[in-house]
Amino acid sequence: MCALTRRAASLLRAATGPAPRPPLAAQHRLRATGCRSEKIPVFCSSRYSTLIAPSNEVLIPPELLSSQTVCSPERKIGQYEDMVARVTNFHNEDKGYMVLDGDVFDVPIRKDIVHRVVRWQLAKRQQGTHSTKTISEVSGTGRKPYKQKGTGRARHGTLRSPQFRSGATMHGPKPRSHAIKLQKKVRRLGLKIALSARTAEGKLLVFEDLQVPSHKTKNIVNYISQMDGAKKVLLVDGGDIDKNLKLATQNLHYVNVLPSLGLNVYSILQHDTLVMTRDAVNRIVERMHTPINR
Repeated sequence: MCALTRRAASLLRAATGPAPRPPLAAQHRLRATGCRSEKIPVFCSSRYSTLIAPSNEVLIPPELLSSQTVCSPERKIGQYEDMVARVTNFHNEDKGYMVLDGDVFDVPIRKDIVHRVVRWQLAKRQQGTHSTKTISEVSGTGRKPYKQKGTGRARHGTLRSPQFRSGATMHGPKPRSHAIKLQKKVRRLGLKIALSARTAEGKLLVFEDLQVPSHKTKNIVNYISQMDGAKKVLLVDGGDIDKNLKLATQNLHYVNVLPSLGLNVYSILQHDTLVMTRDAVNRIVERMHTPINR
């Protein structure tokens, strides 16, 4: 990540010419100072940066800037700082910018919280339909197999005992729920951590929409092949999934589609690249900011 950041910063300096960069403290204070013509070459990664613009233009639109530092080349993860992300599409066309809320996409990484949430998810989705038959449920006669004394054999009262063939199972599993309890605030924090981890890795892409021209699978294959280092991709849309997109991805084992309501920690961890639409980001942020009903 640091090597990618340094390389991106060097490319930006080469593209923008020998003009000196402003100090870090003054990079992102446009609203506080009222200066709107200062160049701000802010880099976090190739996907969370500003576009290379002519020398007489501002790299980040002023309306997207706040009085706090959004992003810096050597920033630390988990500082709750807002970040500016490029918005593109499947054709890698520039569709503007979007601010990623720092309290959702830049929280400290805690593996213990992620482990608890994943364990809760996997336990809750278990069916729990396993069942075995006890001595009262197994099929067989209730007659005593032979008399109690005089045979020299061990005494038995039924052939449905667990030591006999086709007998009962003692202390076997019965249908039950495997779900465990986990506080809502911990579940919410787990999702924030998963989103922050993908953002810090540069594996979060923000798209304007997920519209595809047809239901052909080859279109999605071509789009995914153009993504750098994308082996398994999760596409997240704001509302209902487009029919063409659903048909185009259902035959690809490395591409999955979810609505924003179904976004979860385990699905994020299973995919190395997360693609979210602008609407999905807004809905997730709104969901994270909604007060928890107790």
